[in-house]
Amino acid sequence: MATYTDTKHSQVGGGLPSDKLDHSDLEKSTTGSADSADAVSIERRLAEESGHAIKYRSCSWQKTAALLFSEYICLAILSFPWSYSVLGLVPGIILTIVVAASVQYTSLILWRYCLKHPEMRDVCDIGQALFGGSKLAYNLTAVFFLLNNTFIQALHCLVGAKLLNTLSNSAACTIAFSAISAFICFFVSLPRTLNQLSGLGVFSAVTMGTAVLLAIIFSGVQDHPFGYIAGEAPIVTAWPVKGTTFVTGMSAFLNISYTLIGQITLPSFIAEMKDPRDFPKALWAVTIAEVIVFSLCGAIMYHFVGNQYVTAPAFGSLQPVYKKIAFSFAIPTIVFLGALYSSVTTRFIFFRIFQNSHHKHSNTFTAWSTWVAIVATTWVLAFVIAEVIPFFSDMLSLMSSLFDCWFGFIFWGMAYLTLYPGGKKWDGIWRSLETLINYFWILFGAYMLVAGTYVSVQSIIDSYQANAVGSAFSCASNAI
Repeated sequence: MATYTDTKHSQVGGGLPSDKLDHSDLEKSTTGSADSADAVSIERRLAEESGHAIKYRSCSWQKTAALLFSEYICLAILSFPWSYSVLGLVPGIILTIVVAASVQYTSLILWRYCLKHPEMRDVCDIGQALFGGSKLAYNLTAVFFLLNNTFIQALHCLVGAKLLNTLSNSAACTIAFSAISAFICFFVSLPRTLNQLSGLGVFSAVTMGTAVLLAIIFSGVQDHPFGYIAGEAPIVTAWPVKGTTFVTGMSAFLNISYTLIGQITLPSFIAEMKDPRDFPKALWAVTIAEVIVFSLCGAIMYHFVGNQYVTAPAFGSLQPVYKKIAFSFAIPTIVFLGALYSSVTTRFIFFRIFQNSHHKHSNTFTAWSTWVAIVATTWVLAFVIAEVIPFFSDMLSLMSSLFDCWFGFIFWGMAYLTLYPGGKKWDGIWRSLETLINYFWILFGAYMLVAGTYVSVQSIIDSYQANAVGSAFSCASNAI
C-alpha cells in the first residue's frame, strides 16, 4: 500500500489529490468564508472524475445528512432506557448531552483536518498521518477500522435474528434467522457509491424514527410493562440506585457512547462529498435531532417501564402485540445500516486492490466480481461473530471500549494538535483552553480503552455465569 503522502494513492476512488490548504486557508474555510483556492481545488477534483463510469465524489450535503441520519437513528437508541435505569434519569440525560456535544466538537475537528489534508480518504489515512506516516500505524488503524465495521455488521445479524424470532414466535433456528439477515444485507450492500445508498438511508431513518415513536407511545398506553409482577409498580429514580456497581455504570455509559460516536465513517463520507466545506450543515442537523430523540426515548420509556422491566433493546419491555408492531418498523434500519458499514469496508479494501487500475472507476467484470466477493466475505465474518457473541448490550459496550476510544476521542485530540503546531496551540486564553480540552480527550480515550474493555469483558463473564445469554451457535430463540 502506498503511504499517505503518495500522489497516486491520494487520488484513489474518490479520494482527494495531494494539494493541501495552508493554515490561513484552513482558517478561512472553517469560518465559512468563500475561499477561491478551495473552490478551484474542489472543481479540479470533480473534473478528474468527470470521465469515469463510477463517480465517487457525488454526495451533496443533504445526501450526506441522510447517511448520517441513517447511521445515528438506529436500533441502539432503544438501549437508552436501560442506560438511564442504571445511571438514573438525571445523570443519564446529562451524559447524553455531554457525549453528543463532545462528538459534535471532535467531528468538527475531524472536518477541519480533512480540509487541511484533502488527500485523506478514510480514517486509516488519518491514523497513518497522525503517527508520523508510520506504515504500522496505518495497518493497525486498518485492523481496528475493519473490526469495528465487521462487529457492527455482526450486531445487525444478531438483531436481525432477534427481530425474526420475535415476529415469528421463534418459528425457526436462530442460526438460520441470523444467516437470512446476513443474506438480505449482502444484497443491499452491493451498490458501489454512497450516493446510491443515500435514498435508502432516508427511508431507513424515517422508519426507525417511527419505530422509536411507536415504542414510546406504546410504553405509555399499555396497561403494564411486559413481565409485570402484580403489586410491583415500575420504579423510576433520578439518581443511580444503591448498589449500582462500576461495571454496570460503565456499561451504561458505553452504551450511550456507542450510539453517539460515529466519527469512524466521517472521513469516508467527507471524501465522497461534492463540496466538503458543506459538511457542518449535515453534522449540525443530525446532532440536534439525535440529542432530542435519544433523550426523549430514554427518559419517557424509562419513566413508564422502570428499573425492573426495562430491556435492551427496549422493545422487549412492551406487551407482545405492541412489541411486534414497533419492532417491525426497525427492519429497514437493521438491513440498511449493516449494509452501509459493509459498503464502507468493501470500499476501503476495493480501493487498495485497484488503487492504480481502471477497474476502480469502471463497470468491468473484474471490478464487480471483486466487489461482490469482498461484500460476501464481510457478511460471512459478521455472521460468525454474531454466533460467537450472542448478546446485544455487552456487544455494544465491547465495541465502544475497543474502538470508540480511538475513533471518538484520541485521534481527534491528536488531529487538533497538528492543526496548531508549535506555540500556536497556546496563542491566547481561548486557544489554550481548547488545547487543554483536546489533551483531555486523548487521556479520556486512553481511560475508556482500559476501563471500558475491563468492564465489557467482566460484564460478559457475569452474563454467562448468570445464564443470561445463550451459547455460541445455538438454535435457542433470542426473541425479546
